[in-house]
Amino acid sequence: MIIDNKNKSIMIAKILWISVMFGVFYTQVSAMGGTLICYRCNSNQPGCGTPFNWWWFWGEYCLEEGDSCIKLIERKGAEEVITRECLSNLRGFRTDIPADQYEGCRPAAKDVRLGHYVNNSITQLDIHRDYYDEVTWCFCHFDNRCNSATAIKLSGIVLLISIIFNYFYKI
Repeated sequence: MIIDNKNKSIMIAKILWISVMFGVFYTQVSAMGGTLICYRCNSNQPGCGTPFNWWWFWGEYCLEEGDSCIKLIERKGAEEVITRECLSNLRGFRTDIPADQYEGCRPAAKDVRLGHYVNNSITQLDIHRDYYDEVTWCFCHFDNRCNSATAIKLSGIVLLISIIFNYFYKI
């Protein structure tokens, strides 16, 4: 079999393209390291309320192993604030996280000791965290970007295989 320069350059281009695609895919998979990708925004940002616009928010990796995606819904009358975040980012300052953190939505826990020993002379400070009438925590563990209204369901492997298949059988 004789390989001329034109076929050789096409073959090198294909090998180079496959190597680049494999490198990009490998970098994406290895960067995850088993961590979860969650949306991180609140309803004060455009597109993060109801309905959720996932085109605006790419999602970010949660830092801790075994983390969960959170959708926190806080209501006071007609006002509603939705926060989408990783659980590890809220653990440091929220004391109303429910003990049962399995998949699904639950009402917030009550912390009876919150603000107990505080002499509060500034009435605007919400030291007891009782401003909102209803606080609901929604947890999800198993799907990336699962703290949205609708999730993106596209496997990277399927996308890569379809691109490679299309590239080779297009010629």
